[in-house]
Amino acid sequence: MLCLIQRVTSASVVVDSQTISEIGPGLLVFVCAMETDTEETAVKAAGRTIRLRIFRDANGRMNRSLIDAGGSMLIVSQFTLGADTKKGNRPGFSQVAGPELGSRLYDRFVAEARLHCRDVRTGEFGAEMSVNLTNDGPVTIWLDIN
Repeated sequence: MLCLIQRVTSASVVVDSQTISEIGPGLLVFVCAMETDTEETAVKAAGRTIRLRIFRDANGRMNRSLIDAGGSMLIVSQFTLGADTKKGNRPGFSQVAGPELGSRLYDRFVAEARLHCRDVRTGEFGAEMSVNLTNDGPVTIWLDIN
């Protein structure tokens, strides 16, 4: 499972001109399930994301997790994270999980996050979305669970 994690001061998702989710300070997490991923992979990815110590402590060091900071989480499915760009100019997506597996693993990631985080919001799986964010730091972390 691939995750692009951004520490944000705010983020929102718009579908068909309607804001469907928004958060204040916390994490915006783009998630991509790969064809070899399992529910165990989704659980592990969610746990690692929540426990990442990327929020500032009293000394200004990145030493606190999302739970420690009391932040929110906005989780958005994004299959394009799994693009194969090794050759040519057109990305390939043959290693990305299909819609059925991708949806199931995305839902498992969300469910696991909700077990540990007080405020979890989501995008809409498979929809055309506009994602708005204000990156804090900027802090952007690439997480590859395989």
